[in-house]
Amino acid sequence: MKKVRVSYFAILREQRGLGSEQVSTEASTAAELYEELRRIHGFTLAPGRVRVAVNDEFGPWSAAVREGDAFAFLPPVAGG
Repeated sequence: MKKVRVSYFAILREQRGLGSEQVSTEASTAAELYEELRRIHGFTLAPGRVRVAVNDEFGPWSAAVREGDAFAFLPPVAGG
């Protein structure tokens, strides 16, 4: 198990009820981590609608999950 920090924004933050948390995971990629969190928390957005940042830089869904990493999941934001 790896411990990572996860931050949620916009609708994901609303659905989770938290802005960030530390999680233990066996996921090996950002995509696996998001799918794991999606199952647990009932997120409604598919990965194709969300961007991922790893350690403060946008990255691919194939980015490796390493102990101590920080992930941010950012859905599209409506503007007006």
